[in-house]
This record gives sequence, structure tokens and C-alpha cells, in this order.
Amino acid sequence: MAEKLRLGGMALRNGVLVHGPTSWGCAVRLDDGTLKVAAARKRTFRFESPLLRGPGRLLEALAVLPAVKKQLPEAKLPFEQPRVVGAMLASAVGARAVRDARLTPAARELTVALLSFAPAFLSLRGGDLTAYHGAEHITIGTYEHDEPRAREHERCGSHLVGPLVVTAAAANALAQKAPLPLRPAARALGSLGAVAASTELFGWMTRNPEKRLARALARPGYELQHRFATAEPTPAQVEVAEAALRACLELEAQGSGTRADG
Repeated sequence: MAEKLRLGGMALRNGVLVHGPTSWGCAVRLDDGTLKVAAARKRTFRFESPLLRGPGRLLEALAVLPAVKKQLPEAKLPFEQPRVVGAMLASAVGARAVRDARLTPAARELTVALLSFAPAFLSLRGGDLTAYHGAEHITIGTYEHDEPRAREHERCGSHLVGPLVVTAAAANALAQKAPLPLRPAARALGSLGAVAASTELFGWMTRNPEKRLARALARPGYELQHRFATAEPTPAQVEVAEAALRACLELEAQGSGTRADG
């Protein structure tokens, strides 16, 4: 049996993006009901340092988005909504207010960390996005395990929420102890460290799913997926996700080139 590729993905408001080690494939359902697919090679950011390895993977996933919009302008990204932009502004204002509030350092930084996730949570609500998120998980999980899978996936980014909230709160609390002129730099370094620590912990969780600690850390992410971030997709939505998966796998198999069709 051929070795399975490690895949990632993102649900769109009208489709699914799937990305592999070197390529991405995206499929969307147009307003007239037709399916449009595009695929291309992607830029990679690989680092050996544990401090940069996790942030590099996140940067790699984000770098795909401009290329997707260029080849498939009909793709509707989750955060391309006025209410999400408003939530980002409100989150920034709220974080500033919390930092000025009379709270214990631990409570203040934990609240700020939670507020930072509000725009991401809001972007997952409404329309078909949660169903396409479920379709993404079902399709990738079925490919990886060679059997039908549920809409929750063990490598969904939701599993990063718990570790990232804790590490970000700890990093910001430590940054507050730095001299005032150095505090912005300390916060930036702390944020990088929190992302790095969270992604390394997440990697350990996926490699050791039988461990009790891994199961405990994964439980909040699973519940978030099940109750909030995903919904059961329709067969038509699963068809879209499967088209994105095929486009990505075809390009991975080719090793080079690009493909796009309508």
C-alpha cells in the first residue's frame, strides 16, 4: 500500500482547500451550481529549529491563500466578512481594556488570550462554512484511514486552542515583567514561543493518541469541532471536498506543473 500523504485543509464559505507537502487543490461551488477546481504548487517554509518549525508550518498554510484567490477568485475565504473584521477590531479594543483592568496578571493574560480567538470562532459561524468544514474532515480522514470517517479530525487546528491559550497567557505574563521599553519586543518573542510550544505539543498529541494526557488535551478540540465548528455536510458538499482532494493528490503525484479547470 502506498504511503499516505500528510494533508491539511481549510473550509471556505463555498468550498474546500486541501494542501499537501508540496501542492494545494481547491474546489468551490459556484452560484449556478457548477464546480470549479484549481491546483498549484505551493511555497514551503521548512525549519529544523523547534522555535521556528511550528510558525513555519503556519506561514506555509497562510502563504497558499493569495495563490488560491489568484487562480480561483470565486473562492470565499472564511474571514472575508465584515462581521469578522469588526470582531477583530473589537477583540483588539477588548484586549486593551483588559490589560488596563484591575485583574491578577494570570487572569488578565488568560482573558486576552481567549479574546484573540474570538474572530476565528466568529468566522466559523454562519452559512455553509461549518458544513464544508465537516466535509473537509470527512474527506481527508477517509483518505488517510482508508475507511469512512466522521466530521471530527484529530489534526484540526481546534486542538491548538487549549495549548495556545495556556502558552500565550504564560508568555504574556512573563513579558509583563520585562522593563517597559523592552516590553513590546518581549511580547513578540513570547508570542513566537507560544506558537512554537503549542505546535510542538500538538505534534506530540497526534503521534501519541493513546496517551492519557494526549486524549485529555485533545478533548476540548474535539468538543469544539463537534458542537461548534463543524456540521454534517450534504453529499454535494462532500463532492466539492473530494474534488479538492483529487486535485491536490494529482499534483503531488506529478511532482511539478499546475492544473486548473472549471
